[in-house]
Amino acid sequence: MDRFRVGVDFHTFDGIYQGSRSHILGLFKEAVVLAPEIEFVFFLNSTERLLSEYPEFNNPNVTLICMPSRPSLWRLAVQLPMLQKRHALGLLHTQYRLPFLPLGPCACTIHDVLFESHPEYFSKFFTWQSKLSFRIAAYFSTLLFTVSDYSKQQIVQRYSVDPEKIQVVYNGVDFSRFHPGDLGRERLAEVGLQSRDYILNVGRLEPRKNHVRLIEAYAKLEGDVPPLVCVGQRDFGYDQALSLVNSLGLQDRVKFLEHVDDRLLPILMRHARFFVFPAIAEGFGMPVAEALASGVPVLTSNTTSMPEVAGAAAILVDPLDADSIARGMDQLLSDTALSQRLVEDGLQQVQKFDWRHSAAVLVKTYRSYIAQARRG
Repeated sequence: MDRFRVGVDFHTFDGIYQGSRSHILGLFKEAVVLAPEIEFVFFLNSTERLLSEYPEFNNPNVTLICMPSRPSLWRLAVQLPMLQKRHALGLLHTQYRLPFLPLGPCACTIHDVLFESHPEYFSKFFTWQSKLSFRIAAYFSTLLFTVSDYSKQQIVQRYSVDPEKIQVVYNGVDFSRFHPGDLGRERLAEVGLQSRDYILNVGRLEPRKNHVRLIEAYAKLEGDVPPLVCVGQRDFGYDQALSLVNSLGLQDRVKFLEHVDDRLLPILMRHARFFVFPAIAEGFGMPVAEALASGVPVLTSNTTSMPEVAGAAAILVDPLDADSIARGMDQLLSDTALSQRLVEDGLQQVQKFDWRHSAAVLVKTYRSYIAQARRG
């Protein structure tokens, strides 16, 4: 019997480092190994780079097709439908949105619908078109996935989708990269840091990630406080955070690192004094899980998906209250016993977020669909 062909829109691999990029890499690295009977066809621009960086995609059941980088409208209207037909796909799996006129069955992963609950952090155009396109994806996808119970509940509530239709496939952590220990200490000198002598934050520079209140909270800390290091590329709306650093006279204490490669990021994680992530809203919050796996204490928000990811293994704060964030940071600076307990609990909590397990859930859902499709 011929292999069933599943096409995957992999274009986010070509873009900036973000959660959806980590999701497709972590998930499908494992899926191609777990399901040798399925032929996976990945559509992206940087096929050679994918093979060189992730040799798992050289499996015999994997085909990489060059899909030149184009604006999303062109990709959804023209590229993906044409590729779906040309490669005779039994299923096309996309992220967030479906092709405008799909030429066959589609699966879709909707990571979050935060523009519904927190529209103030998105442009009016993005919110308007997402309300339409995400709703269409939720209704018309043959298979529908999301990355947390929180996001599932939001999709059910906002779009009246049957909860039985939505399969939660958690984001995972690459434990070969994110783990405790001393590995990579020598690379910290490249960015002027010392082990256990900085507070780390990771996230794109945009308002929803809450850098302004984080900096306000940091300025409230008293005594000999380690520098705050914010890792993330500038996205939009970052001017207020940057200017706040200057107005508070924190230029020598707050450091922004925009270009951190895949090898340096885990080193920064495991050598931090603690990790702070007071984002206002997340569909999952991958940096929280990666910090837990790195064996460092974690502070994060008490909103949306973050309590689900952190469990009881982090200090939870009100992200809209700089005093709450400051109190939590002060606890981690002053209470060694608390910090150690959080590290131990974190290493247990993060075992829930394993890419192999998530890929097994995905593959099981694929196989159930394939069996049904073959029965006619």
